[in-house]
Amino acid sequence: MNNLQIIEYYYQNHQAELLAFVSSRLGGIEEAEDIVQDVFLRLLQNSNPIMETTLQALAYTIARNLITDHYRRKQWAMRHGMQPIDCRQQATTTADEAARPLSVKEVTEFLERGLLRIPEKCRELYRMHIYDGMQVSDISQQTGENYKSVEYHLGIARKEIRKYLRHIS
Repeated sequence: MNNLQIIEYYYQNHQAELLAFVSSRLGGIEEAEDIVQDVFLRLLQNSNPIMETTLQALAYTIARNLITDHYRRKQWAMRHGMQPIDCRQQATTTADEAARPLSVKEVTEFLERGLLRIPEKCRELYRMHIYDGMQVSDISQQTGENYKSVEYHLGIARKEIRKYLRHIS
């Protein structure tokens, strides 16, 4: 099997448990969904060969690193007097959210269609974050935008993409 098939299989069978893992560490489902989405996008961007036996460890390592980054950003915001992100919001999940597993290819296609529905500025920054793997600070430096402005536009993009993907599933 190639990387795409291995990741697709893992997504179909283990996405919910990865979401539960991340959610238990963050205390909220929305941030957890963002992080799990980023985990699978980073796996898809990985050009190195992936083995079925090591994929789970790789996915959890990426998730732990993204969780650490999340808390570092939160601490940075608190240190600099900015409004911290409230990661303790509890959201309820419905049983039909995981009713039909999607292939990685379908998710990518849906993501691209969803990107067409958001404002150009948000779309540009979101693509830099997802496809180029850039952090908010890197995007801020490259575009000359304020850090909080980039963070705000990425938040809008994530929210709209999540809403779009829920709507079509």
